[in-house]
Amino acid sequence: MLKKLKKLNNSIVVKSLAGTTLLITIFSVIVCTVGYHGYYTNMMNQYSDAAFVAANMGVLMFDSDKIDDYLKMDDDSQEYMDIKINMGILCDCSDMTFVYVIVPDTGDYEHITFVFSSENLKYDYERYPRGYVRKTTNDEYREKYRRIMEGLSDKEVVVREKGKISTDPHITAMIPVRSSSTDEPVAILCVQRQLDEIYRMSEEYVRSVISIFVVLAVYVMIAQGMLLHFMLLRPVRRITKEAERFAEENRPPRMKLTESIKVKDEMGILAGSIDSMELQICSSIEDMKKITAEKERISTELSLASSIQSDMLPNKFPLFPERTEFDVFASMDPAREVGGDFYDFFMVDDDRLCIVIADVSGKGIPAALFMMASKIVISDNAKSGLPPAKILENANRTICENNREDMFVTVWLGILEISTGRLTAANAGHEYPIIMQPGEPFTLYKDKHGFIMGGMSGVKYKEYELTMKPGSKIFLYTDGVTEATDAGNDLFGVDRLTASVNSRRDDTPREIIAGVRKDVDGFVKDAEQFDDLTMVCVEYKGTAPDNKQEKFEKG
Repeated sequence: MLKKLKKLNNSIVVKSLAGTTLLITIFSVIVCTVGYHGYYTNMMNQYSDAAFVAANMGVLMFDSDKIDDYLKMDDDSQEYMDIKINMGILCDCSDMTFVYVIVPDTGDYEHITFVFSSENLKYDYERYPRGYVRKTTNDEYREKYRRIMEGLSDKEVVVREKGKISTDPHITAMIPVRSSSTDEPVAILCVQRQLDEIYRMSEEYVRSVISIFVVLAVYVMIAQGMLLHFMLLRPVRRITKEAERFAEENRPPRMKLTESIKVKDEMGILAGSIDSMELQICSSIEDMKKITAEKERISTELSLASSIQSDMLPNKFPLFPERTEFDVFASMDPAREVGGDFYDFFMVDDDRLCIVIADVSGKGIPAALFMMASKIVISDNAKSGLPPAKILENANRTICENNREDMFVTVWLGILEISTGRLTAANAGHEYPIIMQPGEPFTLYKDKHGFIMGGMSGVKYKEYELTMKPGSKIFLYTDGVTEATDAGNDLFGVDRLTASVNSRRDDTPREIIAGVRKDVDGFVKDAEQFDDLTMVCVEYKGTAPDNKQEKFEKG
């Protein structure tokens, strides 16, 4: 039961009817308020006009020049009694409560003196005797008296509504009694009329209006409920049911929504949109299946390409277990499935070790293909026994001949003569090596840079020599290491890299590279890797423990 009530409470129809009811209620309150105000104001004006008519008639019943004489007449004076009787008749006929004539104290208007006082017989009110002096009721009356007596106004009215007085609500209309000779006010004639009839009629008016609006609201809600049910709720339910079905089955319906919802309004447009959406989703699902299958195929091929690329690089360390004169280690972590960096180690002959590290422009499959081609070309030229500068020159010429995509590669290539420790190297736009001589820290060695390979044919490269002493180490890297970026876009940089290798200067090449990678990972943390990370480290141990060589010197 509670679930049904909750479902009903969430219904569009219920919410719409609630909103309509609220609007009708607000509208009713506004209309009733405005209507009541207008009705009450109109009735009050009519009451005031009738009171002033009675007042003007009352003025005609006595001689305004004899006000003082009336105050001195005997109570049984025929003239005085005739006036009182006529005023009483005026009260009864005009349905007024009181008709009385007063003379205010014009000094401060604090007191009034009654000249005449007649009341309607159906009201039980006290009659004020002739000559009775009474204190002015309040400041409002005092101000009205003053305005009339000083000629500032020809008529005034005082309204005494509920909540403001202890007696019954009433209005008092006032007009001046003027001397026939001077036309100056000598007294005030007041006519009082009860407001109970106005209140009764106003309450009846409000009840009638409320009753009409209640009946109208009921009819409007019934009509709207039926209209919403047929025009909105039934189509929405059909659309909801179809959406639930499609979410479960993911296939087009047997009957389209536009075949069951044939209206041309917004519901019809929505039904048509749902039909079109379902067809598009079904088509998209088929396309997604094809794309997923294609992605799986590409992923498999990329995985295979990554394995092939990894197998093309020396990765089974130690590479030369039979050679004790040196120790080498390297690693390459691509930013994507395949990368553009590469390194290589191979023996040119029994006494010469070739060391290569390179960085191809771009990333992904194009860079990987260019990397493989570059590696083969460099390797073929190096194995022919040429010096480093000539190797780079010949390789650059070959690469430029078939470089339609204008790709390039930076290369550092060195040949270590194992028997002497002499290292001959050439640099084609690659990063500076970091070299450590025994007993000293790793230091950035700013070697001679040549132009990048693949950028321009016919480039000549310069080579240089270093003499390595047993215990010396050389650390090579690509820009992916120094340009590794953290979440704040700060670079790892050469200074951090130099500090990292120096903190492990006594470690093996494998330990140095592993430690640097740990420091890089700790620096970038969760930031994405944007470039390949490639590092090479070579330690020269010498041919014999007592082999005496000079420290590093520039050849």
